[in-house]
Amino acid sequence: MTAPKLIPFDQEHIQLAQFAGALSHPARISIVTLLQGKEHVSFKEIVNEIPLAQATVSQHVKVLLEAELLIQFPEGPRMSYALNCDKVKSFCQSFQCTLKNETPDEQS
Repeated sequence: MTAPKLIPFDQEHIQLAQFAGALSHPARISIVTLLQGKEHVSFKEIVNEIPLAQATVSQHVKVLLEAELLIQFPEGPRMSYALNCDKVKSFCQSFQCTLKNETPDEQS
C-alpha cells in the first residue's frame, strides 16, 4: 500500500488558487469588467447589467468580496462597490511570477 503524499501546498499557491477561484464564473468576470475603470458602482447598477436574478448577483458579489477583489462602500441604506485594484495587481504579478517560476522580488 502506498503512503499518502503529505507535501503541503505553498501558501502563495493557496492564495492564488482562491483568487482564481473567485474569478471562475462568467458572472464574476462580468462584474469585475463592469467595475473596471470606475470609481464605484451601485449594487442596483450591477444587477441591471448582469443577466441574473438579484439574489444570484448578490452571491457572486459576496464571493468577490471574500476574495478581497471588491471594496464595499455604504451609501445610506445601499451599497456600492469598487474594484480593489491593489489586490488585482498583486494577484496578476504573483500569478505571472508563478508561471515564470520566480519570486515577485526577482521580477524585472
